[in-house]
Amino acid sequence: MLLEGDITISSSEAIVNAANSSLMGGGGVDGAIHRAGGPAILRECKQIVEKQGKLPAGKAVITTGGNLKAKYVIHTVGPVWHGGDKNEAKLLTSSYRESLKLAEDKHIGSISFPSISTGAFGYPAYKAAKVALKTVVLFLKDEASSVNKVVFVLYDYNTYDAYQVALSEII
Repeated sequence: MLLEGDITISSSEAIVNAANSSLMGGGGVDGAIHRAGGPAILRECKQIVEKQGKLPAGKAVITTGGNLKAKYVIHTVGPVWHGGDKNEAKLLTSSYRESLKLAEDKHIGSISFPSISTGAFGYPAYKAAKVALKTVVLFLKDEASSVNKVVFVLYDYNTYDAYQVALSEII
């Protein structure tokens, strides 16, 4: 399902945060999730970084949802766009797969994704949409998963439109 809106008010059991490697919040969706979710999210993020260091692109970790409607926040670091020849698609695929695996491990039924890497990291929205949608469809088709509902909550109309076009090409 595609929605244009604010992921911080999603009623999914988990929402995905397009995080930076420090997990300390920032701009865009990352900052919005940290602000709306409150200090519990930041506290858990700090514990994760203390234990394992910064989170590399393509990986994901999970924390509480704090004050959000969502019970969990899955933080993933997408790739910075460098023109498409620096394994960006592979890393973006990994960000979505790792997030879905964490949801499955926690027996989460519903998950909402933003458009990972298309803000400050500069990944073109249509190219990112193709990777995201293909990865999610293949995961749900190939894996015996607890995840039965995936929503892409897209912040603005241009991103929403890019996902609609990409989805129409997949169906």
